[in-house]
Formats: sequence, C-alpha cells, structure tokens
Amino acid sequence: MQCVKVLGGVLGAAALLGLGIILGHFAIPKGTDLPAPSASASQDLDLEILEAVMGQLDADRIRENLRELSKEPHLATSPRDEVLVQLLLRRWQDPESGLDSAGTSEYEVLLSFPSQKQPNRVDVVGPAGGILFSSQRSEENLTGEQGDPNVVPPYAAYAPPGTPQGLLVYANRGSEEDFMELYQQGIKLQDSIVLTRYGGVGRRAKAVNAAKYGVSGVLVYTDPADINDGKSLPNETFPHSWGLPPSGVERGSYFEYFGDPLTPYLPANPSSFRLDSDNASGFPPIPTQPIGFKDAEVLLCNLQGASAPAAWQGALGCDYKLGPGFRSDGIFPAGSQVNVSVYNRLELRNSSNVLGIIRGAVEPDRYVLYGNHRDSWVHGAVDPSSGTAVLLELSRVLGTLLKKGTWRPRRSIVFASWGAEEFGLIGSTEFTEESFSKLQERAVAYINVDISVFANATLRAQGTPPVQSVIFSAAKQIRAPGPSSLSIYDNWIRYSNRSSPVYGLVPSLGTLGAGSDYAPFIHFLGISSMDIAYTYDRGKTSARIYPTYHTAFDTFDYVDKFVDPGFSSHQAVARTVGSVLLRLSDSLFLPLNVSDYSETLRSLLQAAQQDLGGLLEQHNISLGPLVTAVEKFEEAATVLGQHISALQKGTPDPLQVRMLNDQLMLLERTFLNSRAFPEERYYSHVLWAPRTGSVATFPGLSNACSKAMNTGPRSAAWAEVQRQLSILVVALEGAAATLRPVADLW
Repeated sequence: MQCVKVLGGVLGAAALLGLGIILGHFAIPKGTDLPAPSASASQDLDLEILEAVMGQLDADRIRENLRELSKEPHLATSPRDEVLVQLLLRRWQDPESGLDSAGTSEYEVLLSFPSQKQPNRVDVVGPAGGILFSSQRSEENLTGEQGDPNVVPPYAAYAPPGTPQGLLVYANRGSEEDFMELYQQGIKLQDSIVLTRYGGVGRRAKAVNAAKYGVSGVLVYTDPADINDGKSLPNETFPHSWGLPPSGVERGSYFEYFGDPLTPYLPANPSSFRLDSDNASGFPPIPTQPIGFKDAEVLLCNLQGASAPAAWQGALGCDYKLGPGFRSDGIFPAGSQVNVSVYNRLELRNSSNVLGIIRGAVEPDRYVLYGNHRDSWVHGAVDPSSGTAVLLELSRVLGTLLKKGTWRPRRSIVFASWGAEEFGLIGSTEFTEESFSKLQERAVAYINVDISVFANATLRAQGTPPVQSVIFSAAKQIRAPGPSSLSIYDNWIRYSNRSSPVYGLVPSLGTLGAGSDYAPFIHFLGISSMDIAYTYDRGKTSARIYPTYHTAFDTFDYVDKFVDPGFSSHQAVARTVGSVLLRLSDSLFLPLNVSDYSETLRSLLQAAQQDLGGLLEQHNISLGPLVTAVEKFEEAATVLGQHISALQKGTPDPLQVRMLNDQLMLLERTFLNSRAFPEERYYSHVLWAPRTGSVATFPGLSNACSKAMNTGPRSAAWAEVQRQLSILVVALEGAAATLRPVADLW
C-alpha cells in the first residue's frame, strides 16, 4: 500500500479512446448515451435503491473475489498483474453486470527490481575474508505460497546497487535524532553499516539520514516489539496466529516522491520529456536491504559496545548494543564486518490502469471517483486485494442495477484500478497529471479503499473535513459486524473518538498523508478525498500495521483465518463505501459539509496563537489577518449552510442547485497554492502539506517558524514566515469568497 491512463472506448467500440476523450464525451449528453427522459433535474438519492444495494453486497462473493485476486503473486507489470487487468475488464464489460464502458491505459514508467542472476545478500565477513553468516534470501515456505517461483525476493525498491562493507552499528529507527544520539556518544559512523528497524520515519529517510554521517549501507528489519506485541517464536506467529514469522521481510518502495520518477508533473506518455535516470532525484543515496528479524537477531544480539537507550530496546531476547562491530565473546570473531550486496536495477515498464464509468443521468460531467490499486509485492491478499475484492463486488451490484434499467446515478461514477502503486502511487499520479484540467473542473470527490480490512474491530476513516458528514451518515445506517446490534458509527465511536465543540462526542476522522492513491487527488488537485477501511483495536495491540504487511505471508488463508473470518468486515466496508458513493453520486445537493472546515481552521489557528503567537510578536509579525480570514470563512460557511437549508425546503431551480454544488465541490481547490512548498513535489494544499515543525498548526507556518527559530530578526527565514502567513490568509479569504453568493465578485 503506498503508495493511467486512458479510459476505454464506449461499449462495442473496437479501439480504446483516451481517458480525456471519454470523459469529455460523457460530459455532453448524446441521444442513446443517456437514460430515458424520465430522469429529471430534481433526481435525488433514492433510499429504496440505497437499501437494495446494501442488501445485495455479498460477503461470500467478496471472499471468492479475494481468493481469485490473491492466488498468485502480482507484482506491478508482471504477467499475473496483466491477467488481473483482463479480469477487471471482463467484469466491467459483462453484459449482465458491467458498466457503461471500461478500458485500459498504459504508461511507460521507471520501476526497480532485484537482479535474478545476482540475488541481494547480507553477509558477515570474518577478518580473513571468509563468509561466516549469510541472511536468508527468501522467506521460509511455511504454507506453500512462499515457494511460488514468482515471489519476488525481499528488496528495497529504488535502492542503488553496491557492495559496501563495514562494522555494524545499531541505529534504532534511523531518524535524524537517532543518528545525532549515536554521534554524540562518539560512535564511529563513517564507512559503517547500520541496522535500523521499520517505523518512526519513512523508508528512504533512514538511508538519507545515514548517508549524512558517512554510513555506507543500511539494513532494515521489523522488530517483533513493533509488529507482534513482542512475540517472536515460530509457534507464536503465522501460520499459528496472525503474527509475522521470523523470516518475514517487509518489501517497499524507497522512492521519496510519488509518480513516475522520470516524468514529474507530466504523464509518462511517449511524447513527454523524461529525465535521465542518473539525474532523477528522490532515490536512496546508499545501498539498502531489508531482512527478517530472525537474521536481525543474529546480527544485533552479537554487537559490542554500550547498551542502547531503553527506548531503542526491542523484543529479540537480548540487550541491544550500539556497536560498532561484534563482541569478541560472540559467534563472530573480533573485527568481523557486514557486507551488503545490492544488485537492484532500474527498468522502464508498461504499467496499466483499468477504468470503468457509469454515466450520470443529470450531471454526466460531474465525476465521483472510487479507486484502489491492483499491484502487490507478493500475493497481497490484504494489501491491496482486500480493497479490490470490495471494489469488484460493489461495481457488480451497481452494474446489475444499471443493466436492468432500474437505476442510473445523477452524476457519473468512475471506478479505477491503479497500477504500480507500491512503487510510489504511480498509476493514480499519472492519471491526475494527464487529466489535470478535467478533474479540477469536474471531480466531486475521490474515495479510496486500498486495504479494506486490516482487522475486524472497527471502522477507520481518513479524509478532509467536508467528507466527515457523509461518512458519518453512511456509518449510522449500517449494522456493525459481530453479535452486537450497534451501528458501524456507534461501534466506531467506542474505539476512536474526539470531542467536537459543534457535535459533541464523535468518531475521530483521520487526516490524509501520502500513504495511498488519495495523495495526488488531495495534495495535487485539491479534490475532497477519503480513505475507508476496517481495522484493529488499538487497545489490544501496538502493531504499527497488520503483521504480514508486504511479505510473502499476506495470503488468502491469512485473511480467511485471522484477519476477517466470514468476511463480515469486508462486507461492512463495502456497504459503507457503497452508501457514501451513492450519496455523493445521487443526492440533489452534494453531502459535503463545508462548515466542518471551520472547526479544523479554528483548531489550527488556536494552536498558532498559543504556541507561536509570542514568538511572532517578537518579530513584529501579527496573526491578526489570519484571525480575520478564519472568521470570514466561518461566516461564509454558516450563511451557505443556511442557504442550502432554505433551498432544501422548497423546489429549487436546477441552475441554483448546480451553482451551489459547484461551490461545495470547488472549496477544496481554493486551498491550493503551487508556490507554497517549492521544495515538496506535488504538495500544494496549504492545510495538509507535510508538517516538519513541532507545532500542530498550519504546516507552512509551522515549518517556517521551526526553521527561523534561531536566526536573526531580518533573516530570509523570517521573511519566509511572513510569506507563509500571507499564503494562508489569501487561501482562506479565497475559500470564504468561494462560499459567498456566486453573484458577489468580492
């Protein structure tokens, strides 16, 4: 999970058309393309249809979808990945349950693979040059699936090739603070090999931070303290439980950005300019290789040196030392070093997206998008096939209603199966780059369901504030899995909640980072987005994610036995997503509550006032304009809400509805500023960009203040603080203006 192209032609066409052509085609009503004239501009959400869809979403069908999707490894661009492309096409072109049209697209993108002739390896080399220990090159074949010849060996995608060798040092999670701790303790890092554990910072950041201190190579492992609640024995882990086995290795992309590495901001088409791979940025600077915790134990538990801090200790059954090098009374002779041999290669490959569309009856030029990536590191039963299994079932139910002629949405629905997400959200990013203008003008919202079920305790939803209300509405009307009679909403609030000054106690809606295909939609295009899944009880496990994440143990049987027996949680996600999708596509007024942004803005403002106000005053920087801008937004959002309520009580003119819905749809775009974060590729949303500063406020302001803290009063850093403040004020004033009556130019 991390992590295009062109829609096919209309049904019956022999050749596929580009996505832009298709979307443009559907934006213009054309005779037989639209349903019978009975569909009127006043068409609203049909609750009977909604209930029918909820009742027809079948857990057994989802289970069988998952069995088929995950029965073989399907790494991006592999033969099995292309088989799944054809499976999706068949489903979406089925005459009984298909969509209006479906097609594929390809982009030529730069991917990274391990060498088949020279496997990556990690060796302990003795003083005389002999190999004393070698890490496992593949995971143990515990259930048969791990021995599949198409299982890609563990590797760090985009890590450069090389064979560095040096004394081993333990560097905890590889954060900047961790390396500073080692440096301050006098640990020699130059030319060393460091062993780090997953978590804390991003994959690539571990290598970047290490390289700053002259480290030659990086090893990464998953500590059982971080994933298995400390359990590490074979009889305590899969296939005996859902825990990660000792040989399990998390694969992943170590590329910093999202999208094709060679065509930033451009779709990876034959006509697009490409960077030379030697000049492309964002790759790890030094060779890096992941290993299992069984091998990490051999290395870490034989280190010499001072004991690691208490917070750095894990669950491998020994006192973690810092190094450098191995202790003389261990299994390796003094002076033994670690050699990391990485033979990864970069390769241009054609990666496919599959897209299908149901044309809207009234507003075919307004798109509600629902997507999930298709590619996986190995079998990928949880990530991403649990999401694709739900996607296929929901599209089947809606397609069946469509083919029977009993339903057609008000707005167009676009289903998407993204390619090469695991390498850096490539398929979805190329799609947004190619369809930038149309999507910014016409996309209502993007729904992402990557991993649909992490575990079976509770719903977990992330999104921008306007989507909170539609997710809550859906969750309140669907029964939660299990013996209780609680709704998904009421069950959710038991596990994760917050106190809202407006609504009281409500479930916690998480924010969107860059972990899946929603990232280009929200950060690059400013489209209201959400990510929906079922997950585990945080009170019962400290696991940072489900234990077999990105390993060869993420199989159908793993899901069937441990993650979601009976597939009731998959069904619950399908119902929740289906309800959200229908509400967004069929409601007369878009169910996007822009007033919920007021609470977010007020919270961010209060953090700025409390934690930065005094510092800013010392430098003659006033938060007054920001306060005024937030107040203007709150007022405009309140007035718009009142206007919507008044219109809902009457019989509004279709043009009034259209104008008001455009205000709701376009609000998110007003927070974009392409020059706000020049150092961050694709990030332009001034509220949700990455925050590196310690104050939990507007990211640009927080980051700028953090950098300016110890500089002079007239420094460029303080000028940047003022610039960021101005960017915020302009964005908020623009947002307020968008919500005011459309006849008011200012």
